[in-house]
Amino acid sequence: MTASTELSQPRPVTPIAIIASKLELLVQRLDTSDLVDESLRSDLREVSDLVGGLDPYLSRWTTPESAELQLLAERTAAQDWNRRPQTAVHLEQEMLSGHVEGQTLQMLVHASRAQRVLEIGMFTGYSALAMAEALPANGTVVACEIDPEVAEFARQYFDSSANGHKITIKVGPALETLRELTATGDVFDLIFIDADKAGYRDYLEAVLNSGLLAPHGLVCADNTLMQGQPWSAGEQTPNGQAIADFNQSVADDPRVAQVIIPLRDGLTLIRRLPVD
Repeated sequence: MTASTELSQPRPVTPIAIIASKLELLVQRLDTSDLVDESLRSDLREVSDLVGGLDPYLSRWTTPESAELQLLAERTAAQDWNRRPQTAVHLEQEMLSGHVEGQTLQMLVHASRAQRVLEIGMFTGYSALAMAEALPANGTVVACEIDPEVAEFARQYFDSSANGHKITIKVGPALETLRELTATGDVFDLIFIDADKAGYRDYLEAVLNSGLLAPHGLVCADNTLMQGQPWSAGEQTPNGQAIADFNQSVADDPRVAQVIIPLRDGLTLIRRLPVD
């Protein structure tokens, strides 16, 4: 992959970032108008500052990412993802989990005392490496990735990192990998789903219908707010509809309990309920 000459700025892809961006544009438009009441202008500017400052504040007071995670994020942002053929899997730097979500995943690994982690959808490996950093020395992350090129990008970085040896990459369709892991009796304490959104329901079903999830295990599903599409009145993309359907199916499933955390683009935590 060829690197860009300078880092591109990520587009807003989370509900908070989208709201902040739109509010800033509204403030700029009103600042150029003499027809707007100053109190309205002031109120809107206050709301814009409040929303726009939230993500930077969270990042400022969250434990800093490691130097290796920061470098991986920079290398991901430096890639020209648009140069790939249209037939390839669509990739963009905004798919990276990032600092605050990475630290959240590390906190969940610590809190659950996980030793084996399964990741469904790896991209360039930021979340896999973040979780590997939090695992004990004998811990393992099995990361599923369908795109061989991006898997190789991550593998090369893991090979030079202190915790990359804990990560095993499985290249291919995730459902096939899940079947193989089930057949070999693999069990995981934490399972992170961050792959194609249309596949979320099948991935969760595969996990719940097999022995892949430990009795005390936790499933984390990313992007479950999907830019606000599941509840807003705007145009809904196929991904937005897939996430809305997934959220409904999880809520209707009597086998599990769940909570959606409004972190970044939404993170749902799911646990299996005990059988009576």
